[in-house]
Amino acid sequence: MSAFDELMSHQRETEALGAIAGRLGWDQETVMPRGAAAQRGEEMAAIESVLHARRTDPKLGDWLAGIDASILTQADQAKLRLIRKSFERNTKVPAKLAAALAKETSIAQGIWAEARANEDFAAFAPTLEKVVALRREEAAALAAGGDLYDALLDDYEPEATGAELEAMFSALRPRLVDLREKILGSGKVPQPLAGEYPEGKQLALSEKLARAFGYDFSMGRIDKAVHPFSSGSGQDVRITTRTALQDPFNCFYSTIHEVGHAAYEQGVSDDYLLTPLGRGVSMGVHESQSRIYENQLGRGEAFTSWLYGEMRESFGDFGVADARAFYQTVNRVSSGYIRTEADEIHYNLHVLLRFDLERKIIMGDLEVADLPTAWNERFEADFGVAVDKPSNGVLQDVHWSVGLFGYFPTYTLGNVYAGCLNKAMRAALPDLDAQLAQGDTSAATGWLRENLQQYGSLRTPKETITRACGFAPSEGPLLDYLEAKFGDLYDL
Repeated sequence: MSAFDELMSHQRETEALGAIAGRLGWDQETVMPRGAAAQRGEEMAAIESVLHARRTDPKLGDWLAGIDASILTQADQAKLRLIRKSFERNTKVPAKLAAALAKETSIAQGIWAEARANEDFAAFAPTLEKVVALRREEAAALAAGGDLYDALLDDYEPEATGAELEAMFSALRPRLVDLREKILGSGKVPQPLAGEYPEGKQLALSEKLARAFGYDFSMGRIDKAVHPFSSGSGQDVRITTRTALQDPFNCFYSTIHEVGHAAYEQGVSDDYLLTPLGRGVSMGVHESQSRIYENQLGRGEAFTSWLYGEMRESFGDFGVADARAFYQTVNRVSSGYIRTEADEIHYNLHVLLRFDLERKIIMGDLEVADLPTAWNERFEADFGVAVDKPSNGVLQDVHWSVGLFGYFPTYTLGNVYAGCLNKAMRAALPDLDAQLAQGDTSAATGWLRENLQQYGSLRTPKETITRACGFAPSEGPLLDYLEAKFGDLYDL
C-alpha cells in the first residue's frame, strides 16, 4: 500500500469517528436526559482525545513527506492540502488542552441553557470565563505570535482575517443604516401575524417546506431544539427547528434555513464521502446556502405567494388579506432583540455587534464580567432600544458557551456570498420566479448543487464562490438586492 493509500485509510477512520462525535452533540441538543450532562462531558472529552491523537499521529507527518503531490489528481491534491493543514494546526495544540476544551464546552452548554432560562448571566459567567481562557490559550498556540482572533477565525473561514472582515463590514454599514432609516421613516408598517398557530400544524408544514427545498428525509430527520442547527454530513444530515405558538415564521424559516445547510452537506459528491472534501468548505459558504434558501428564495414574493396558500390550508383564515400583504408581513422590518428572528436589514447589525465584542474578548480588551454592559450599550446605540433581559441580550446565542469564537462573522459573510450567488443564479434562470410561485424550488436548488454544493471542500472558500458566480465576492450585490427588494416593499 502506498503512503497516499495508507494516509487515506487512516483519514477515513478519523472522519468516521468525527461523525460519531457530531452525533453525540446532536443527541445532547435534542433528546439527551438533562441529568446526563456531566457524563456526556466525559464522553466528549474521551472521543476528542482519540481524535486529537489520530490527527497528530507522527505517522501522518511521515506519510505526508513520502507523497509526491504532483502525480495526484486535483481532488487528491486538495485532500492532501487539507490533511496537512489539519495536522500542522492540531500538532500545535496540546492534547490536554483539546480534551479540556471538549469537556468544558460540553458542560457549559447546559449551564448556559439554564442561565438563559433563569435570566441569570452571573450564573453563567464563571463557566464562560473558563471557556474564554481555554480558547485564548488555544489561539496563542495556533497563532505563534500572530493575531489571536485570526487564528480562531481560520477554523471557520480559512484564509479570512479579522481586519479584512472589518473592512467589508464597514462598507456594509452605511448603506444598511441609510436603508433602515428610510424604511422606518416611511410611515408604512406591514401588519404582524396575530392569533395562535398549533405546534402540530406548524411542524407538519415545516416538514412540507423541508421537502419543497429538496431535503432528503431518507438520510435526515427534523427534531426540536432551543437553538435550531444542522448536524452531520454525507448520508446522515439532521436538522432541528423550534416552534412559538404565536409566531409560525420562527418555525418555518428556521426550517428552511437549516435545510439550506443540510442540502449543502447532502449535495456534496458521493466521491468525497468520509474524506476531507466531504463537507462544506467553510462556515461562510455554508451560511450562503442557508441564507439564500431562507431569504432570496424563501422570503421572495414568488415563493411567499405559494406559502400563503399553504398557510391558509393549514390554519384557515389567519387575518392576512392576500398574497401581497402576506409578502409584506413576512418581510416586516422592526428593531427586535433576537438575531435569529431579525429581518434582512437588521440581521447584519446583530452580527457586527457580536463580531466586535468577541474580537475584543479574545484579544483581552474586554473581560467576561463586562460583557453584559458592553452588549447593552452597543445594542441601544445600534438599534435604539434598551435590552430588557439577558435572554434578549448577551445570553441569547449558544455560540460562546460552546467556544465558537470566530464563528459569528461568517453569518454576515454568508449573506454577502448569498447576494453574489443570487445575482448569478437569477441571470442563469430568468424564469425562476414562475416556478417558485408554484412551490417548486428545484431549478434554484439544482443550480446551487451543480455550481457549488457538489464540490464540498475541493476549493478554498473564495474560489468556491468565485467559480460559482463567475466573479469575485463583494458586498455590492447583497446591498443592491436589499435596496431593490425593500424599496419596492416600502415604496422608497
